[in-house]
Amino acid sequence: MLKVIDGVLHVEDVSVVELARELGTPLYVTSKSKLEDNIKAYRSSFLDAEILYAVKANNNLTIMRIVAKNGFGADVFSGGELYMARIAGFQSDKILFNGNSKCDDEIEMGIDCDVKFSVDSLDELYTISKIAERKNKVVEIAFRVNPDIDPKTHPKIATGLKTSKFGIPWEKSVKAYEISLKLQNVKPVGIHCHIGSQIKEIEPFKEALNKLFDLSIELEKIGVELKFLDVGGGLAIDYTGEGAPTPKDLADSIIPVFKDRKRDLSSDPKLWIEPGRSIVGNTTILLTRVNAVKDRFIAVDAGFNILIRPVLYDAYHRVVVANKMDKPAREIYTIVGPICESGDILARDRKLPEVEKGDLIAILDTGAYGFVMSSQYNGRPRCAEVLVDGDRWFVIREAESYCDLIAKQKIPGYLL
Repeated sequence: MLKVIDGVLHVEDVSVVELARELGTPLYVTSKSKLEDNIKAYRSSFLDAEILYAVKANNNLTIMRIVAKNGFGADVFSGGELYMARIAGFQSDKILFNGNSKCDDEIEMGIDCDVKFSVDSLDELYTISKIAERKNKVVEIAFRVNPDIDPKTHPKIATGLKTSKFGIPWEKSVKAYEISLKLQNVKPVGIHCHIGSQIKEIEPFKEALNKLFDLSIELEKIGVELKFLDVGGGLAIDYTGEGAPTPKDLADSIIPVFKDRKRDLSSDPKLWIEPGRSIVGNTTILLTRVNAVKDRFIAVDAGFNILIRPVLYDAYHRVVVANKMDKPAREIYTIVGPICESGDILARDRKLPEVEKGDLIAILDTGAYGFVMSSQYNGRPRCAEVLVDGDRWFVIREAESYCDLIAKQKIPGYLL
């Protein structure tokens, strides 16, 4: 994906200096070949599983279309994500509508699109049943169960602990399925869990899968015929250069467990997984221009309005000076953005070549939870996105203008 030619960073065969000159900064740049490599890694490792791409990680339509064309399904968390997933080409029968607080309109939209639901509460179950009855439909569901497993990740992205807002408490899950069996317009066909994100150890996935099978045995006793067990996503990527488990590592660990424990069941469920970050995270860099250098602070034109992960999660991203890749690292710098907040820090205490105003900084591994979490805070329009394919590049999202800041605003007439 990344290479250095004459001291300049390239994405595939395209100079990032030329991209920044042509399109301005900040700028997200994605490698199509790296994206396809990640897709193939999952496809070859999970031959018999249903792979649902977690749209929340990156909802750019071009990226989603590439994923959809490779036969993946989609895990969506809102009506908006469902809307985009359908436009991108994901098939309805391969979409799971997740989420802990779906509104009635979103539920109706999902039912109209004939997708499956991951049900997060009894209130949601009854709402689905009521709307499905009105539409004379039967909706296939799973319950998202909370297995109370510590994924050993950042607390803000640990989602399977007992204290998490997500899912049916483990001890109440059988009762939830019993209730669903009594409703004519819903049909329980699966179990869903998701224990967290950026998980660096494989063991929690095995633990979660074993708990799903324990529950499956109890559910078959009450008459549930299972079509799938969804162990969720959350596999880490290598942000630091120290390594991370691969899709093959995950498959080699959980598929034997799945095959072995399925012998205990009379039904024939399929394994479902929901990768997001490990599909798109390392496909993309963020380019940002140096506005000023002051007392070892590098002030750039991207802040947490463009990449919020360092502020929100204390996340680490490697950084390089893209136009000085052949220069030795001699100085310690902290890279800060233009936002009016003291916490607007993208990278602390990094050893880099001597940096000057006008240099181009590349922040690596920003394809997941990058643009998708960006904002217009401080009146800063969101930036463009580019897809690189060999020696060609394509704008896949145009940069916003100042007009976009006020596009949906209205001033009451009496103030005019």
